Amino acid sequence: MLSEVLLIACKELIDDAKNGCVDLVFKDICLEILARAKQVLKDAQFRELSYYAAERMKEKSSMRVAELPI
Repeated sequence: MLSEVLLIACKELIDDAKNGCVDLVFKDICLEILARAKQVLKDAQFRELSYYAAERMKEKSSMRVAELPI
């Protein structure tokens, strides 16, 4: 149960960082969250969080490309 709460908290931290940071800082924060989460989450939860972070990183990168003037 505690690890589930930690997983949710990590996802919320990633979402908050996505909304408030530039791309490079966002990726750095994600890596820091993942490094710390690895120590407290179960393996399956860590894989889920890793996938979640990777998807958010893709979204952030896609948004930047869409914002470029043509």
